[in-house]
Amino acid sequence: MKKLILSIACLLFLVKTNAQNVVEITPDPNDSRVITTGMPFLLIASDARAAGMADMGVATSVDAFSQQWNPSKYAFSTDKQGFAVSYTPYLSQLVNDIFLGNFTYFNRINERSAFSASLRYFSLGEIEFVETQESIPFIQKPYELSVDAAYALKLSEQFSMAVAMRYIRSDLRLTNYDADAEAASTFGVDVTGYYQSEEEAYNSYNGRTRLGFAIQNIGPKFKYSEGGVDNFQPTTLRLGGGFDFILDDYNTISVTGEVTKLLVPTPPIMGERREYEDVNGNGEYDPNIDNEISYEPNYIIEGKDPDVSFVSGMFQSFGDAPGGFSEELKEFTYAIGAEYMYQNSFAFRTGYFNESEDKGARKFFALGAGFKFNVVNIDLSYLFSASKVQSPLENTLRFSLSFKFDEDAYTEY
Repeated sequence: MKKLILSIACLLFLVKTNAQNVVEITPDPNDSRVITTGMPFLLIASDARAAGMADMGVATSVDAFSQQWNPSKYAFSTDKQGFAVSYTPYLSQLVNDIFLGNFTYFNRINERSAFSASLRYFSLGEIEFVETQESIPFIQKPYELSVDAAYALKLSEQFSMAVAMRYIRSDLRLTNYDADAEAASTFGVDVTGYYQSEEEAYNSYNGRTRLGFAIQNIGPKFKYSEGGVDNFQPTTLRLGGGFDFILDDYNTISVTGEVTKLLVPTPPIMGERREYEDVNGNGEYDPNIDNEISYEPNYIIEGKDPDVSFVSGMFQSFGDAPGGFSEELKEFTYAIGAEYMYQNSFAFRTGYFNESEDKGARKFFALGAGFKFNVVNIDLSYLFSASKVQSPLENTLRFSLSFKFDEDAYTEY
């Protein structure tokens, strides 16, 4: 009898030993760490001059389209005022009614300050819905737009700063699919700075240094429906520098470089976390035998929770990449460009843009040209993709027009 009781006790002990709690974490095989934001049209280069140098403008010399890149440059404009318009076809290889339009105005109020404003309109064309072959088509025209104004002030003879306020509206509603969808709107702020040195004499040429920075689209998150997810704005840090080789009174070569980073949280590595009582001790979850204790379908395996405020997200974006510092470096894009100017009447431009393969893989070369006729500047640009991922602007000719009045009303150095 004692032996029987002892045998039963040993058997229960073995079962209890095998039935241990096990935590199983399964990564999502479709997980991606490419950073996405709402309203990405704000990142598209709308003017042909910047596009011709591979989408850069934070540290290039002042022009009529400086509003998108760095409005503090307007404080160095030698022209009293001007306005500019541009047209950028989008996905032109597939459709002909998607485009980005831009209108910009600036006015250098006095020796130290300037005012500027712009309107950007991104049309997604017409989308036609047909329920049956006999029914009348229902057409919707989704769009996005932004309206902004900026004030630039010289803080010294060589340095200026600007603040821009922006209203953004995104009407991408397709009511046939989501009756609760509504247009989203929010506001954003830009803080920028620009440094331009005096012209200095070297052995065989004169030179000028240019530096610029911009933190753009600082503002609250937004959503497209009451129960929808919060979307970050494309808050962006831009840092750039350049140098003008002034060869003589007629010929100038400008070389510029720029790096950018989205100040938006990096998506973490997600997966499933399951804790269960492993009854048979095989280390694998069997719903017919094992007892599930807890289950988290959206478990953060590595990285940080991106569900934070836009302010916290800006600071978090510098140290939340699951791959550590090496992955943080991959989130920086860079561009290098050059511009040759003859007698302020003709310009030839080129540039190269690079983004990490793991963060979007945008890589392209750009060419551009500019012509001046009296008060009118005409700029053109063309893009060549250098990536396996085709650019929506590939093989697209972009053009812009700018008009300047009271030219050389101000003298800089």
